[in-house]
Amino acid sequence: MSESKAFRADLARSARLFRAFRTEQSAPEAYYTALARDTIHQLSQYADLDGRIVIDVGGGPGFFVRELNRMGARSFCIDADSGEMAMLGPPEHGSIVASATSMPLASGSVDVCFSSNVLEHVKDPAGFIDEMIRITRPGGLVYLSYTVWLSPWGGHETAPFHYLGGHYAARRYARRHGKEPKNLYGQSMFPTGVGPILSLVRRRSDVAVVEARPRYYPRWCKFLVLIPGLRELLTWNLLVILRRQA
Repeated sequence: MSESKAFRADLARSARLFRAFRTEQSAPEAYYTALARDTIHQLSQYADLDGRIVIDVGGGPGFFVRELNRMGARSFCIDADSGEMAMLGPPEHGSIVASATSMPLASGSVDVCFSSNVLEHVKDPAGFIDEMIRITRPGGLVYLSYTVWLSPWGGHETAPFHYLGGHYAARRYARRHGKEPKNLYGQSMFPTGVGPILSLVRRRSDVAVVEARPRYYPRWCKFLVLIPGLRELLTWNLLVILRRQA
């Protein structure tokens, strides 16, 4: 679907996002609120959200759910970590504590299954994607984005030392800060790439790939995901839009 005036994936947008990204640690609530607004506007280019049932998988404090509801969706969050869900106050109404690889929802029960920056924290990415597709109705949409391991921010708070190895980066962080990183390599953060995920979804007969592109970059940067090797370094955050087939 073409992008409307409400959302423009241009260089100005990328610059705004990267400026905001610098405030993630100092002003996380403002940062994630702005990111959610941008992301849901992006999602609305692929699906009419008004009145649709949308689930945010791994949505934590509910930034995306609040923005989805503002756009007219009937949305709720599933997260395995109740502490994350209550981090900024009571969880959003309808929130469910459950594993993303075994969600207590009927097959084909949601119009849009949404997940932002969760896949890199999942030990079984294939199972996670299986479950997202299972609960999406035929004709419905899957929005999946995640941080690519070999990108500059692939190690999250341990970056850029993850390039020297995830375990080394975690040990260095602990020595420097006197505590373990929130995202611990091999336990709550995994080396998720571009090529393996694209290969996985393209082999499936139950979904069609609508879009695969760098999430934060201008639209013309879409070509990056077509170049093996380079895409692992430069994509930064991969966005994959899937359409559930009948």
